[in-house]
Amino acid sequence: MNNKKFTHTLTIGFALFAMFFGAGNLLLPPHIGVKVGNEFLIAILAFGLSGILLPFTGILAVIKFGDSFNDLGAIISSKLSTIIGTIIMICIGPLIAIPRTAAVTYEVGVSTFFPSVGAFIPCLLFFIITIALSIRPSKIVDVIGNVLTPILLVLLALLIFAGVINPQSATEQTELNMINAFSYAFTEGYQTLDVLASVIFAGIIIKATKAKGYTDNKSKTQVVIISGVISVLSLLFVYGGLIYLGASSGIYDTGISRSELLITIAANILGEYGLIAIALAMGFACLTTAIALTTAAGLFFSDLTNGKIKYEAFVIICALVSLFLSIYGVDAIINFAYPPLAFVYPITITLILYALFFGGFVKVKQAYVGAILATSIIALLMVIKLIYEMNNVVTPSFDAFLNQIPLFDFGLGWVLPSLIGFVVGYFIGKKNEPQSV
Repeated sequence: MNNKKFTHTLTIGFALFAMFFGAGNLLLPPHIGVKVGNEFLIAILAFGLSGILLPFTGILAVIKFGDSFNDLGAIISSKLSTIIGTIIMICIGPLIAIPRTAAVTYEVGVSTFFPSVGAFIPCLLFFIITIALSIRPSKIVDVIGNVLTPILLVLLALLIFAGVINPQSATEQTELNMINAFSYAFTEGYQTLDVLASVIFAGIIIKATKAKGYTDNKSKTQVVIISGVISVLSLLFVYGGLIYLGASSGIYDTGISRSELLITIAANILGEYGLIAIALAMGFACLTTAIALTTAAGLFFSDLTNGKIKYEAFVIICALVSLFLSIYGVDAIINFAYPPLAFVYPITITLILYALFFGGFVKVKQAYVGAILATSIIALLMVIKLIYEMNNVVTPSFDAFLNQIPLFDFGLGWVLPSLIGFVVGYFIGKKNEPQSV
């Protein structure tokens, strides 16, 4: 790889890391660490699977079938893929992810230093900047990869290295065993939204790669995959470090808010400089993700209307809706997000994995529809269970039924049913195929 290609790949890889690494990605790992204590290694593995490896497979799945999510969705049906794509885009756009970036920036980066300032003005300024930097989508990767990400990584590395060299406390035994710690951390990985974002971000990254001159399939694929590996390694370092910081923080109150926990850890490790570092890191992390998601939402919905509504209009609409929701605060947004994510996440993972492993040789669309339908049923059961738990409703018989589903306790209850649905759908599709004479 020549120097020019290496520089391009590094820029795209850093940009992809920054797109993925947003509000939840900085707040969730320390809270996981507090909850899992001495089981932090298994938690890093579980969170890495759902928060790093699965998003990377989303990138691989898209580039295998083309240049965008629509190309990936074509293996099932255009109508179903449009429905799934719209649900994904709403979740990672104005409903959950984008408002969360502004809310986190306010709670960690603004209210820490200016507690008397309300949320509205800082969030309004945040979205004005987001709109200004999202209007020209062709420049987004270079701005994020060359400027914002290196600053973000340096700030996070400073905090992590200081915390690892001088831990605040020994990791303690918690009430969670290894299996429960794995299940908890794996499910928390859903809150990063990165699997959902990966199938959308892939289109932005592929477009940026082609804009730099890598238009043939071989060089395009090579640059995208190596960029993905750079992003994966960066995320693993940051996630692992932040989970350990939480586990060794000496804080055992799992009810502490995620923002307050992060602020406390940063202050304990680096003092006042830690607060400044984490505020800057949070600002850069949230801004890069907000720009990427707003751009993706604008492009997606503009394409959905065949350009009848302009990209710029959707950018502004997305920002306005996100501004309204961001004022409710981080924990409110995260708690609200659990049910919709519990539904859409397994469906997206099913589409990605089955397309990646079977898309090259299984051409029967009913097989993929069957897998997604089976996953949807299990996902709906997961949502019902979550709603019961969030409202402190005890349902012994319902829980006993769910426990009969293999891997349900790990958040993977959809795996076996999706496989059964895939096989059944395959034979139904083969049976209905016109017979050659």
